[in-house]
Amino acid sequence: METERIALSQRERDRLRVLHEIRQKQITQMEAARRLKISDRHLRRLLVELGKRGDRAVIHGLRGRPSNGRIAARLELKILRRVRQRYAGFGPTLAAEHLARRDLR
Repeated sequence: METERIALSQRERDRLRVLHEIRQKQITQMEAARRLKISDRHLRRLLVELGKRGDRAVIHGLRGRPSNGRIAARLELKILRRVRQRYAGFGPTLAAEHLARRDLR
């Protein structure tokens, strides 16, 4: 059987370790929820996902995919060009305010 490598952050490794401790009956769900600083309901959801998806349960489902809230690439280039030309010395908030006046939100 071939094993697959999964890249996990330290936080995800900690969550996974606690979930496995619950499975091995070393700690209770309430203790695990306190340790992870999440609700017991969220912990139960993670345990269900662990059963379905294995260790991938602790990884966010949209990892590696572009954001749904991203802006179009052409608009992004237009905004960046405008900021570099006109608002180079501005902070992000002031630049955003000036861009909003030009209908570039």
